[in-house]
Amino acid sequence: MKINKKIIKELSDYLEEFNLTELEYTEKDTKIKVSKNNISVNNQNVPSPKNDINNSNINLSEKIITGLEVKSPIIGTAYHAPEPGGKKFVEVGKKIKKGDTVMIVEAMKTMNHVPSTSDGVVKEICVEDGQPVEFGQNLIILD
Repeated sequence: MKINKKIIKELSDYLEEFNLTELEYTEKDTKIKVSKNNISVNNQNVPSPKNDINNSNINLSEKIITGLEVKSPIIGTAYHAPEPGGKKFVEVGKKIKKGDTVMIVEAMKTMNHVPSTSDGVVKEICVEDGQPVEFGQNLIILD
């Protein structure tokens, strides 16, 4: 799969021009998601190695997401543990079951537990502790 860098550059320019935090572009089986933090490219048929793309204003990276995604159900702040310094809900390599809490997303002073949508092994934690998250943003990836 060949990535069209011109499209990625245009999308990242739109982020700044329209003061957006995230933008998504889909064409056939390729999906490019650009945010101020990263770009994700999904291609269902062809896996590709992880590459980094550097832009003078924005540090963007491109990667193929393979596995089950657990997404944020709301806008808020993500926390890895029930309290500061507490034991994390999940860690990379940990086996979890459907319904297990993977993170807490705080919104309007309410702590919302985010359950796993399926059984699996944690492959990647996509957000930092205390990081703001958007609705539908990946929190973790399961194998």
